[in-house]
Amino acid sequence: MRDASGRPVADAVVYAVPSGAAVELRAAKTVAIEQLDREFVPYVSVIQAGTQVEFPNRDPIQHHVYSFSPAKTFEIKLYTGRSPGVILFDKPGVITIGCNIHDWMIAYVLVVATPHFAKVDAAGNVRLRDLRAGSYEVRAWHPLQRGAAASVNVTLESAATAMPAAFNLDVEPRKARYKPPLDRMRY
Repeated sequence: MRDASGRPVADAVVYAVPSGAAVELRAAKTVAIEQLDREFVPYVSVIQAGTQVEFPNRDPIQHHVYSFSPAKTFEIKLYTGRSPGVILFDKPGVITIGCNIHDWMIAYVLVVATPHFAKVDAAGNVRLRDLRAGSYEVRAWHPLQRGAAASVNVTLESAATAMPAAFNLDVEPRKARYKPPLDRMRY
């Protein structure tokens, strides 16, 4: 995964949707999006529909986590420490998460309807595992990309075959946001 200048794109996601076949679902699991140093960690997550997400607060201040995204609307009012509960992400789509108290805190969750997904590594590469022989639509996504998600159609002759696909995404640079010093914060 590269940008227009050939540099690896951090926080990009690649996922493969089988063509014309029923999608096999993996067992439901729970993942965490932490609040750490007044940021959401990770900034970008990719999960399969049916996954539960918890939001532990590792900061010494309170956070108020919410989403107004059509794929999942929720609100977890002011808290610290353990997540007061888990949120079931049951529909595919992009979910933008924020903190109602700290405007600069933003995270993105891409919920996909396939078990074949991964984030790119630091070199811009990704490996999708457990793909069977067959045809797939392979899609690439980034929360700051300009335009629609990129996709290619790929056919694997066998499960051991590597899936060659390369993507170039036009991605806006992630802007640094002002984060006030911790000693000036009320929450």
